Amino acid sequence: MSLIARIHQTGGPEVLQLEEIEIGLPAAGELRIRVEAIGLNRSEAMYRAGGYLVAPRLPSLIGYEAAGVVEVVGDGVTDFSPGDRVCVLPTFRLGEYGVYGEQAIVPARSVLPAPPGLSAIEAASVWMQYLTAFGIVEAGKAGIGDYVLIPAASSSVGIAAIQWANWVGATPIALTRHSNKAKALLALGARHVVASAECDVVSEVKRLTAGKGARVVFDPVGGPYVETLANAMAEDGILMIYGSLSGQPTPYPHWPAAIKSLSLRGWVFSYIANHPVRFAHAKELVLRGLAEGQLKPVIARTFPLSQIVEAHRYLESNQQVGKVVVTV
Repeated sequence: MSLIARIHQTGGPEVLQLEEIEIGLPAAGELRIRVEAIGLNRSEAMYRAGGYLVAPRLPSLIGYEAAGVVEVVGDGVTDFSPGDRVCVLPTFRLGEYGVYGEQAIVPARSVLPAPPGLSAIEAASVWMQYLTAFGIVEAGKAGIGDYVLIPAASSSVGIAAIQWANWVGATPIALTRHSNKAKALLALGARHVVASAECDVVSEVKRLTAGKGARVVFDPVGGPYVETLANAMAEDGILMIYGSLSGQPTPYPHWPAAIKSLSLRGWVFSYIANHPVRFAHAKELVLRGLAEGQLKPVIARTFPLSQIVEAHRYLESNQQVGKVVVTV
């Protein structure tokens, strides 16, 4: 028997229940891992609450980013052996598999060797954030001389975007609601910090960029605020939306887009993860960045598995600077 977190109904963090379950053996193409650390994602909180793209089939497993050790491999799995340290990538549908627990069965196609030199906590936090934030390079083409505006900059993906921007020679501008996170964000590589609740964001971004505006905006919030973001952009800029934390419809910012010839596009992790050529290129860069120190996962706080409910409450509190990780 293994301690596993599941949901039997949608709702707040309290619907997460720890249960003793027999995990069993992996089927063909799968492997079973002993979970050491779990990286939490906001999409999991949305899934738990019933606000995700796909409604859970209850009771449902949950979680799709982890680090651990291979225990058993299923038929046809040749790339991994018992004892291998691995990372689980979120390349399956939430609820189809789940890693919130002491053990997990996952598809072998969703597993990579753990990057050398990282602890289990760090390894559990790497792939989702860096492959998502790679969008500013892959699609945004951020480079030398560009200003990159990063809303929700204290999130794990926001910090990853700051690191990518610095690596390619762009100037990251962190956007956060209040200035109490400014010191931490500057220490983590943001060149400037703009507190949206304390200033006129458009005027401040224009001031920081000598009137040019941001050429790339990397936004996980969506909703009506995209109008403000568009007004803070440079000509021929690209506004990338990779999340919907606002929970509101996202309008097309017609006039700023028309006047400045802006592009607005969506972005998700799977654009990289589900395309072998893109994935191979991005994986190579992530491993190189980790090895050379250009990319370094930032852990906001850890919780033991017994406190999975408290971990989700903290995840949704927006207090964190970096990744929230659950240890097993």
